[in-house]
Amino acid sequence: MKLNYQHDLEEEYIDFVENEMFSGRFLSEYIADTQRVYMSDNRPWVIGYSGGKDSSAVMVLVYLALLGLKPEQRHKPVFVVASDTLVETPIVVNHVNNSLEAIEKGAKRDNLPITSYKVVPKTNETFWANLLGKGYPAPTRSFRWCTERMKIDPVSTFITDKVSQYDEVIVVLGSRSQESASRAQVIAKHKIDGSALAKHTTLSNAFIYTPIDTWHVDDVWKILRLCHLKSEETAYGIKNKWSDKYDLEWENPWGGKNLVLWNLYKESSGQGECPMVIDETTPSCGNSRFGCWTCTVVTKDRAMESLIDNGETWMKPLLDLRNKLAATTVIEDKGLYRSHIRRDGRMAFKTLTIDGKKEMTEGYTYGPYLLSFRQQFLRELLETQKQLATINKEYELITVPELHAVRHEWLNDPNEPDWEDTLPKIFFDVFGFHLDWSVDDTNQFSHEEAKLINEISPRHGVTPQMVKKLIDLETSMSGLSRRTGIFKKIGKIIQQDWESPDEIIEKHLESRQNQMRQSKEVTSIADELEQLNRLIAQEESK
Repeated sequence: MKLNYQHDLEEEYIDFVENEMFSGRFLSEYIADTQRVYMSDNRPWVIGYSGGKDSSAVMVLVYLALLGLKPEQRHKPVFVVASDTLVETPIVVNHVNNSLEAIEKGAKRDNLPITSYKVVPKTNETFWANLLGKGYPAPTRSFRWCTERMKIDPVSTFITDKVSQYDEVIVVLGSRSQESASRAQVIAKHKIDGSALAKHTTLSNAFIYTPIDTWHVDDVWKILRLCHLKSEETAYGIKNKWSDKYDLEWENPWGGKNLVLWNLYKESSGQGECPMVIDETTPSCGNSRFGCWTCTVVTKDRAMESLIDNGETWMKPLLDLRNKLAATTVIEDKGLYRSHIRRDGRMAFKTLTIDGKKEMTEGYTYGPYLLSFRQQFLRELLETQKQLATINKEYELITVPELHAVRHEWLNDPNEPDWEDTLPKIFFDVFGFHLDWSVDDTNQFSHEEAKLINEISPRHGVTPQMVKKLIDLETSMSGLSRRTGIFKKIGKIIQQDWESPDEIIEKHLESRQNQMRQSKEVTSIADELEQLNRLIAQEESK
């Protein structure tokens, strides 16, 4: 095949394309397949790009396929979309940003219909807005709240927008069966007969195309290295060996080199990448190189540890913060960091199933992080950001919009409202200047007023938090011509569990004993009624 790529070493590129084998087929065959799928309809393509090896390989394949087409055949747009959770490993963020810029620059030079985009979660759905703001505990395997909010939703919104614009789209992914068997099974299940496409598992009018599905990891690195791989007999058996057969080693078709990517993998212990997550069947990136630096789904972040050991020592404070979050997930220590009350204001007792019925126990599940822990962690996060700036590492660990979102959540926390409005003070303590903090009308109390309520409430046998919430409710409904449902709302606040864990458990046990006593009384009455009914039936039969 003939490429229209204007390059001094074009013949070497063509030689590579026509002579290198990938999983038993020549690369030119995969390029031809990709071209056929591209030209078969007018549905635009959305390439899921994470910056890792697999998504980079599929990007190279698509780019080469478009280069091999005549200008008039490049008839539909190709959108390259990368998802930024705002807590991605910083050096990976730089790599992705540079790659997207290079891809778009190369596409303009080569007259290809490729544009790049980055999507981020909504400000109130970011990692810090949920963890520091709402007090969500650090993600674990059993409570992985982050993936949908931070990865699936932003990408789904982008795809949905393109669907509304073009009616249908094709999502191109670097998924490989060897990398994720479960993901391969899901795609195969939704495969369209007689087509290279599969239906998207959750989004209507979106289809999936996985052009490197059959490739092995060596194939991926072969297209990224533009290098020949040959097998040789050694004293240790047959081994694969890279051969510098082409002068284009590491060259990208859009410009730049993949050596940066190779070094990222070489310097980390993991060989996986965080894939472009488009639905819940996509494998988690908790144990991968290209994931979030805050990830606590795994016990230890060996990839970040390895990067630090290989010279990226400036990342040590990030690892320390990540490990502090991981420590809060230890079952025995949860009570040190988290409230015994859930965000709905109630203590959630654990249950046991006995004879098919659920029985409540004295044990309970913990709620959100305590406000005191969130305040301290935010201070350490900001101090780390300031520390990185002193060594020319200008990384924004938490954005200004996120700080505003966290402050709003603190002021309106359902259990521990921050009436003293501590977040602006924490920020000033660390950086020495103020941001443009808006006046939040939902904050009803000054420090002095909160202090007064804290002193008076115990004298009357009520908790300060409940009194403040009642005043909050009254203030929110003052001035309304109709105060519909106010008594129901008051009752809901009063019925919340405001006491200490021991007091709530004692109250719970008394309630359970009363329920058992009442149950016995009901059973006794039912037995008496049954006995009376038998006597009546006997009398009537005479």
